[in-house]
Amino acid sequence: MHILMVSDVYFPRINGVSTSIQTFAEAFVELGHRLTLIAPRYPTDFSPAFDVLRVTSIRLPFDPEDRLMSLRAIKRLVPQLRQLDIDIVHIQTPFVAHYAGIHIAHALGLPVIASYHTFFEAYFEKYLPWLPNGWLRAIARRYSCRQCNEVDAVVSPSHPMRDKLREYGVKQPIAVIPTGLPPQSFGRIAKNRFRERHSLETDAFVLLYVGRVAHEKNVDFLMTMFQRLPERAKTAVLLIAGEGPALGALRARALASPDADRILLVGYLDRETELLACYQASDVFVFASETETQGLVLLEAMASGLPVVSTARMGTRDVLVDGEGCVVSPLDADAFAERVMRLYDSPAQRALLSGSAVAYARRWASDAKAFEMVACYERTLQAAAGEPGKTMEATSVRAEVKAE
Repeated sequence: MHILMVSDVYFPRINGVSTSIQTFAEAFVELGHRLTLIAPRYPTDFSPAFDVLRVTSIRLPFDPEDRLMSLRAIKRLVPQLRQLDIDIVHIQTPFVAHYAGIHIAHALGLPVIASYHTFFEAYFEKYLPWLPNGWLRAIARRYSCRQCNEVDAVVSPSHPMRDKLREYGVKQPIAVIPTGLPPQSFGRIAKNRFRERHSLETDAFVLLYVGRVAHEKNVDFLMTMFQRLPERAKTAVLLIAGEGPALGALRARALASPDADRILLVGYLDRETELLACYQASDVFVFASETETQGLVLLEAMASGLPVVSTARMGTRDVLVDGEGCVVSPLDADAFAERVMRLYDSPAQRALLSGSAVAYARRWASDAKAFEMVACYERTLQAAAGEPGKTMEATSVRAEVKAE
């Protein structure tokens, strides 16, 4: 099968969508399928083991990490795409990529599906706080519903997100297929190398956050929680790895904090080398985002043997099982700090959670999720051809029951 993905974002831009594309693409290639991706052109390049058509793009003034692709440039690719024997179009993001994917699918007479990666209802208010929240949420719901009903099928990375889309009024089939973990997620790198590079003491108790440093990720809450740790947690360090629009504000807050020497913002870390070493060098992974449609980074942390303390909101409810590599906390800074201290005080509990974290993460292997996605493509192709087939949601539920 030849799959065409269209996305407004991809590596070297680091985020969950880029990671999901890369993980599925590598698994598809291993399974013998072909993948072509249309994505923005960035100043620095990234060359994966599949075809990427880079499109002219411009920087966005309010978010310099992202790029806006030229829809006209994508439309000019249609004659080239006709020669590639593409079977299905898979839209990954809801901006230019959505309308480009719809145009390509119609021009080539192909079915089109879309992955819903971003919980926009709880997203816009973080960037447009001067507008009424209820009004913003209503716009986000209508926008998401309209786009999802324009495609032949939708892929949701979690059941809570699928349920939200049904609430919005999405009528198209929805398959629940989370992004899995590739084999390299379970690697091991010497712990002290990263600590030495970043001047971390060998006895430091490192609380790690990895992800986009953005307002919707609630990293500010983690700083508040860190300041609520008791005086005896004097070896605790909060390590924040990632880049994003909130980095400047968080860095300023860290510098103004009485704990400034114990809050470390290290920026971007290369996924293949530095990031894995960062996981290995840490003691507990902390996370409090309320807008995740899945929360893949939680599984990445567990695959590295890192115990997790996290809230369980939206998509992370599908990922987190209290006691299986993680401790679930309410969104309360004092309660969260108390759960962190349980692990601070008990090396035995940390070791127990570390072992169960790796075992749990192995249940999310990327090859199994790729099989589920290919099955989704096949059902969509059958439906487009007018052939009878089972509903996506019923098939997805049976696959999950079998996996358990």
